[in-house]
Amino acid sequence: MKTSVYIATSLDGYIARVDGSLDWLPGSDGQSDTGMEGEDFGYTKFFDDVDVMVMGRNTYQLVRSFGEWPYGEKSVFVLSGSLTDLSVAPGAQVQLKNCTVRELHQELSAAGYRHAYIDGGQTIQGFLGAGLIDDITITRVPILIGSGIPLFGPLSADVRLEHVRTQSYANGFVQSHYHVTRPA
Repeated sequence: MKTSVYIATSLDGYIARVDGSLDWLPGSDGQSDTGMEGEDFGYTKFFDDVDVMVMGRNTYQLVRSFGEWPYGEKSVFVLSGSLTDLSVAPGAQVQLKNCTVRELHQELSAAGYRHAYIDGGQTIQGFLGAGLIDDITITRVPILIGSGIPLFGPLSADVRLEHVRTQSYANGFVQSHYHVTRPA
């Protein structure tokens, strides 16, 4: 099963403020504009290609606070050892899992899923640390927020990346796509 990350960061590498807020991210409130009407920065094409999502508790709770469930009927797995109530939106296909990222990856592969979207800082870090990420797309937003939740954390070994492409947008966003290379 292929696993991909598609995420935005501040220029200084944060995915959210310390309190989890995304107020610095244009469009995160559903009202403000990215400055490029009609441009989704490749998200729809990416999202249409994945058949399952994996996220952690914090990301799930943030997404639930948005009101309308943004993932339709796509299968979503929430990794958490402490969450007990999903408060699932009507029509949402959400399951709670308390297991390792490796166990979940094996379970999803065995179930026939072909492409997983991995979201949320700790979840991304867990999959990356386990050597289970294949592709990373990062959109850097031209803002420095000074502190927050970093996209990347400590690793037990270097993770080598192969640059695929970088695209800059008129609003200052810079999006880079990488393949994770694995030792032969």
